[in-house]
Amino acid sequence: MDTYWTPAHRAVEHEDAETLARLLADGADPNEVFGNVTLLTHAIDTEGDGALQSGTPLTVHTTAILLAFGADPELPDPDGRTPLGMAMSYGHDLATKLLQAHIAK
Repeated sequence: MDTYWTPAHRAVEHEDAETLARLLADGADPNEVFGNVTLLTHAIDTEGDGALQSGTPLTVHTTAILLAFGADPELPDPDGRTPLGMAMSYGHDLATKLLQAHIAK
């Protein structure tokens, strides 16, 4: 079992939306930071990198769950990367539109 990540970051790393939602519903912090990533920047990175490596279409489910549970769409990670900037760098249009909608609220 992968023991490097916190439970929420492990769910994001494995794009396990069901586990992520359960952890957040049980009180996990949607703005949790581990290493040099927030949960939201980690989700966008995992979605973008996974699509690049596999050639499959981009997904947005972990990003959407985090935003639904109150993740701050403008919170930069410790390296200064914002979720929107990261989404744009991957050409992750689904995440970009979702983040823009949450930022506009």
